[in-house]
Amino acid sequence: MASSILYTDLIASLPSSERLFLAKQPPISRLKLDSRLKKLSETDKSSLHEIQSVLNWDCLDMAQNDAMIVKHAKKVFQGLTSETLKSVMQERLELRTCITALRLRKHQTTAPSDINWGFGRWVEHINQHFKAPYFNLEGVFPWLKNAKQLLDNNDVLASERFILEIAFKQLQRYASLHHFDFEAVVIYVLKWNIIERSTQANVEVAKNRFNELVEQGLGDFNEPIFEDAT
Repeated sequence: MASSILYTDLIASLPSSERLFLAKQPPISRLKLDSRLKKLSETDKSSLHEIQSVLNWDCLDMAQNDAMIVKHAKKVFQGLTSETLKSVMQERLELRTCITALRLRKHQTTAPSDINWGFGRWVEHINQHFKAPYFNLEGVFPWLKNAKQLLDNNDVLASERFILEIAFKQLQRYASLHHFDFEAVVIYVLKWNIIERSTQANVEVAKNRFNELVEQGLGDFNEPIFEDAT
């Protein structure tokens, strides 16, 4: 079966993934999704697995420190041949890097000494402007102001919801440009991961996940981030 026909058939078999925060469960079960993804070639399966190993928080290897995770992310990024998927990965990891920087600044006044704490174009810029309220990036990332306010208020659920919404909107922009190709498949799976995450939210789970994200993914701290959930 030609790749274009395979992708068309696969995408056509998947229910809509547009209803973030409205659905009580993902539009398709993980079991059924995985079953349909078996139609992909071994090369596509490998690429999808690598992308998820970086972008899906639940796939992060908790045995790795921040530098190891960043190194892995760079390796996966450099191995991608699709410019769209490179942009998808870069945007998500730059979002994660900015959130990590906001959290880090709550607990120390100086920038990290190791530049490998984050990923993307803005790591050095953030280090240089670490004391600025929004790292002088509010023009690039207008959502930083709201993110900072939610984090400063220790509003765990609202913070997670806000970050998931930004990530989801990033994917929607790319989804509008890809309909029946491998990029569309990857974008669908990444959106599914976000919806699945949003349906499992509660205060304690969100607090633990956020702490794990910072401690194990782009930010290695010795102290917990949230003392009390509000």
